[in-house]
Amino acid sequence: MDGIALLTVTVLAVFVGFEVVSKVSSTLHTPLMSGANAIHGIILVGAIIVAGQAADPWVLAVALLAVVLATANLVGGFVVTDRMLHMFHARKDAARTAAGPKAGGK
Repeated sequence: MDGIALLTVTVLAVFVGFEVVSKVSSTLHTPLMSGANAIHGIILVGAIIVAGQAADPWVLAVALLAVVLATANLVGGFVVTDRMLHMFHARKDAARTAAGPKAGGK
């Protein structure tokens, strides 16, 4: 692929990604985060493949930037998901403690 084709694919991917994410309501955004992490992983693999095939220095620079941004997005998604799961876990423990020892089923 030449540099223009790679740049075109990158611009289209950014546009489509922005449109898809902006259509999701804020209520559904957090529960869908863990499923979206798989998509971020695919994006990271694609960015690595583009970086590996880059012949021009500017294409390599843009591809490496894409790798860095995709990595940050993937790691950030897992951090947010982990924090969300800890919030639900804390609520469950508080409800069990408030209800007494027999409410836990043990």
